[in-house]
Amino acid sequence: MHIETEKCVMILDENLPRGIIANAAAILGITMGKKKPEIVGIDVADREGNQHSGIIQFPVPILKGTAETLKQIRGKLFSKEYADLTVVDFTDLARGCKTYKMFTEKMAVCAEKNLSYLGIAVCGDKKKVNALTGNMPLLR
Repeated sequence: MHIETEKCVMILDENLPRGIIANAAAILGITMGKKKPEIVGIDVADREGNQHSGIIQFPVPILKGTAETLKQIRGKLFSKEYADLTVVDFTDLARGCKTYKMFTEKMAVCAEKNLSYLGIAVCGDKKKVNALTGNMPLLR
């Protein structure tokens, strides 16, 4: 990974309640950290020697979109053109499951067209990420 040429963004459905937006962002961030551990920096110490865990080495803009926008972007991310990007999504189906087993079972029989995306995280080539999301506003 080259920090200078890569970018990560999160896109969240701006119409969701704040608590669900926060939960979706947390899930996306944890999962992206698992998929791309090299983006997390080393642990650091403060002046007194107290240890602090490493954090991502570059900013992650949080963008806003609608459910329809998220669906369109996720559709593009399934194409070969964007196959080299790392993508994490969080859906209404996942949110509605009480266990991971339930999630895997329901996802196995659910058509993609029936999913609603609450959030998507994308990481990879800066030019490709910008082509997908460069005109989207920040979530404030």
